Amino acid sequence: MRRVTAGCAALGALMALPVGLAPNAAAADVQSQQWYLSAMKADEMWKTSTGKGVKVAVVDTGVNASTSSLQGQVLTDEVPKSLSYGDTKDFNGHGTTMAEIIAGTGRGGGIKGLAPGAKIVPYRIGLHGMSLSETNKAPDVSKVIRAIADSDVKIINMSFGDDISYDDEEAAIKYAASKGKLMFAAVGNDAQTKNDAGYPVSYPYVVGVSAIDKTGTAGKFSVHGRDVDIAAPGVDMPGWCDATFRSYCDQYGTSSATAVASASAALIWSVHPDWTANQVLRSLIDTAGREWPKETPSNYLGYGIVRPRKVLENPHYNPGPANVDPLATENWRGKPKTSSSPSPAGSSDPAKSPSGGETSAADTSSKSSGNTLTWVVVGAAAALVVIGGAAFAVIRSRRRA
Repeated sequence: MRRVTAGCAALGALMALPVGLAPNAAAADVQSQQWYLSAMKADEMWKTSTGKGVKVAVVDTGVNASTSSLQGQVLTDEVPKSLSYGDTKDFNGHGTTMAEIIAGTGRGGGIKGLAPGAKIVPYRIGLHGMSLSETNKAPDVSKVIRAIADSDVKIINMSFGDDISYDDEEAAIKYAASKGKLMFAAVGNDAQTKNDAGYPVSYPYVVGVSAIDKTGTAGKFSVHGRDVDIAAPGVDMPGWCDATFRSYCDQYGTSSATAVASASAALIWSVHPDWTANQVLRSLIDTAGREWPKETPSNYLGYGIVRPRKVLENPHYNPGPANVDPLATENWRGKPKTSSSPSPAGSSDPAKSPSGGETSAADTSSKSSGNTLTWVVVGAAAALVVIGGAAFAVIRSRRRA
């Protein structure tokens, strides 16, 4: 059994909501921290779409279906029994946070999801932080992906990463793509060290998501390079502090950005249920906020910052051909992007500095990235959200992004 490293590094808990407060007691505090909802004009989008009718698989640390914001939102009975392993027993709060960012109702003062009408199908995999015995009991990622591919789930959220590529996982990803699934993965949070995106984000057909802050600037932690396809908010985001589910903390990471991207796709697919994954993805790419030519993707923001509102507000939007992959080049059917490709509009990558105009945070979302550890980091303060033997032979740790 391989083990996915769950990487939720902690810088402290100074930004945690008062310990002991029930989520509803801190409602104003939590939802007021969700700056990206107003930046993306969620209230306007919800008049057209809430993500109703769309199922999103959250492959993570498990999802606590009993939080006030997720009650009635988690479809636990849709996980095959052979792959069900503590799917609603989140061992550190990461998977639950992703689920709430995607489809939380906000009831009881919890996180309000960007697509509150969507439903979550939870899959718990072996992640760093689990005991050896727990990890050995967790289902293989390849089997989980294949099961999702054979279900009516439309979107797969993967806020985790691994340093090693596995043939069975890559085959499962390709199978899911052939079944019309849209897959998002965090590019990782180690840009200031090795800047290695890893897997599953580096597999073909997986959309890599980086993280931005309130100014539309890529987080310094957010991995950059050829695996970045789009960007979404991922800095100064509320999330569950730990498995006690007593309080939320200030966090950053490409995990959260990935969840925002998944929710964005759910909003669009809900209104256009006949569209294919190619068309939903193309609409996100075509309408993304950017200040550089689309033909020259940024190493930091890819094709730009997701703006689902631009699709929803245009009832005559043309999503293009159903059977043409908008990322065909990146998916190894042509010349791949490289981290050394020229930066758009000059010698410096526009994602390195605050964006304005079409890519401003006021009109879209932020930049960041994720990887196989659950790529969310607990912050000590807003200023510190840094942007500022034999047994081990059969185990491989994965990280949370």
